[in-house]
Amino acid sequence: MDIKIDDLNGGEVVQLLKEHLEDMYATSPPESVHALDVCALKVPEITFFSCWKDEQLLGCAAIKELDSNHAELKSMRTSNHVRNLGVGTLLLNHVLNVSSDRGYKKISLETGSQEFFKPARNLYEKFGFQYCDPFADYKPDPYSQFMSFTLGETFS
Repeated sequence: MDIKIDDLNGGEVVQLLKEHLEDMYATSPPESVHALDVCALKVPEITFFSCWKDEQLLGCAAIKELDSNHAELKSMRTSNHVRNLGVGTLLLNHVLNVSSDRGYKKISLETGSQEFFKPARNLYEKFGFQYCDPFADYKPDPYSQFMSFTLGETFS
């Protein structure tokens, strides 16, 4: 598998992000959806990664710099046809390594509190993410769970 920085211009990536947004709006009220569309992901403070095997898109993830010490994990998504095959683990490992290399001290994320998001929360917990209060511009929301990880700790 190959993980690369992606310019978000490929049709497969755009389609995967469209599916991601559709799932978010199907499982959460609109005011609780914090997933970004393609245009919002193209800002300079976000680095977007896609994961491929040959010509097949397997998943994606992004890092948004909040400040020089703190980043946010965004747009973590595994393609439906490769769920439970380790793609999420590979992407999360990559994002944590890149974040560490960039000198961030902490990486945080927002995910859903509903059952649909339980596999994602389980993955983050496995890596050592801890539940935390809202960060950045987030507000308390019954449909959101906030988690953070202190870089420099051991992860899988």
